[in-house]
Amino acid sequence: MPSFIDSIVGSRPFGYLARAILTYMFWASGLAKLIDFNAGVAEMSHFGLEPALLFNIAVIVTQLGGSALIIANRGTWFGAGALAVFTLLTIPIAHTFWTMQEPIKTLEFYVVMEHITVIGGLMVVAWKSAPKRENAAVSRPNFAELNA
Repeated sequence: MPSFIDSIVGSRPFGYLARAILTYMFWASGLAKLIDFNAGVAEMSHFGLEPALLFNIAVIVTQLGGSALIIANRGTWFGAGALAVFTLLTIPIAHTFWTMQEPIKTLEFYVVMEHITVIGGLMVVAWKSAPKRENAAVSRPNFAELNA
């Protein structure tokens, strides 16, 4: 990698920007549910999540809290894990493409594929935030170490 690109992507501001962009869909949604709390409660009720008020609060806390942990690069694994589990749970609750008719079935299928990709991105964040581990028992580096 050219040194000027390395200096950009290795900088602290770039890290904050990258983590903020990665979590945008979560913190933007959390803020929207906080700003228009009644609409968030109605959304929870629409998906059959009762008591809707408590589910809306839990979603706001998860989305904003998980995003904040990742952006701040503190407890990153926990924030990434919380957002990944949240994203996975939205599939059988809100994106049940297998029960739908075309053309919405295909559109929801693609939403699910995007959710799975976001989960993968959150897994990478958790993996890269883990401390480096030395393994004296293994004489050759494993795949993850080669690509870290």
